[in-house]
Order: sequence, then C-alpha cells, then structure tokens
Amino acid sequence: MTLPKIDDYLAGWALLGLDATAPWALVQDCENRVLALLETLGAGYRRQGNCAVHETAIIEQGAVLKGAMIIGAGCFVAAGAYLRGGVYLGKNCIVGPSCELKSTFMLDGSKLAHFNFVGDSLIGEAVNIEAGAIIANYRNELDGADIKIRHEGRAIETGVNKFGALVGDGCKIGANAVIAPGALLQRNTRVPRLGLIDQFAYD
Repeated sequence: MTLPKIDDYLAGWALLGLDATAPWALVQDCENRVLALLETLGAGYRRQGNCAVHETAIIEQGAVLKGAMIIGAGCFVAAGAYLRGGVYLGKNCIVGPSCELKSTFMLDGSKLAHFNFVGDSLIGEAVNIEAGAIIANYRNELDGADIKIRHEGRAIETGVNKFGALVGDGCKIGANAVIAPGALLQRNTRVPRLGLIDQFAYD
C-alpha cells in the first residue's frame, strides 16, 4: 500500500534532515525529533533548557512554551499562545493570540491567526489558517478509535489515535473551519470559512 510522502506535500521537509516516515508516526515522536534538531542549530539562537528561540523572533509576555521547542528567525508568538509537546516553527511564522499548537511542525512563513488549535500535525510553507479554525487530532465521537485515512482509494490503518493533518504548502484554511483527524491536504488547497474536511475511512 502506498503511504503519503511528506515530501510530496511539504517541499521544504528534506531540508530538516529528518527521515520521511509516515506523518502520523512522526508526530507521535515529535518531542524527540525536535530535540534531535536542537543539536544541529547554528548561531543566533537563545537557549533555555530544551527551548531554542532565534534572536530575531518575538515572544510576547504571556505566551507559554512547554517541552522541546525551536522557534525560527523572524517568528512572532503572541500573548496567550500555548505551545507544547514538541513544536518546530520555521522562519517568519506567526502564532497569534490564544492559539494552541501541540506536537506540530510548522514550516516557513505559515500563520495561525488567533483562537486556533492545531494538534499532532505537519504544516507546510506559506499556510494561512484564519481565526477560529481547528485541526483536530482525536476522534472523540468514536471514543478515540485509531485513525484510518482514505488515501488513493484505500483505507490506511495508522495504528494511532492522535493525528491531526498533513497540510501541504500554500494551503488556506478559512475562519471557523474544522479539519478532522487524519486529513491530507494537497498543496494549495482552499478550505472555505465554516468548512469541514473529514477524510476518515469508516469501512
């Protein structure tokens, strides 16, 4: 069975030097992957414990950073933002007020507006997520059943019960949209405001 390749969705993924395992397996180990990248960082980062913030990034007072973390050059993290569980922000990313980002890689130039939740996900470059949009990571309506993804006409058994989405470069997700667990968004996908993307395989 063909698995979705991270490189097909995120052009810049190879530059991180991480293996191209299945995206849902990678986010389960997000904290360790970020820790490995911490060892490869060059100059220009301020470090405290397992957190590295580039000297050109702005972290407003009241933001909470927990666990392994890399925040790249030119990033902005607003007051009230909550980043946890292994988070990587590439260059010039924005995490707006009252956003929660959990176990997620977000590549260069991507933005969360405000009041967003993104869990256990891989976000490509130049992705824009408008206010209130959610990338959910858990099938509450199915009592946390393992996530099965519909891909190329087949169901993939991920073997995990937490996985948000693989969001390709250039995607735009409208305000108050919901991306259900296990979504695969091709590059430059447009999700309308109040839209729902649900690719769960029930069969």
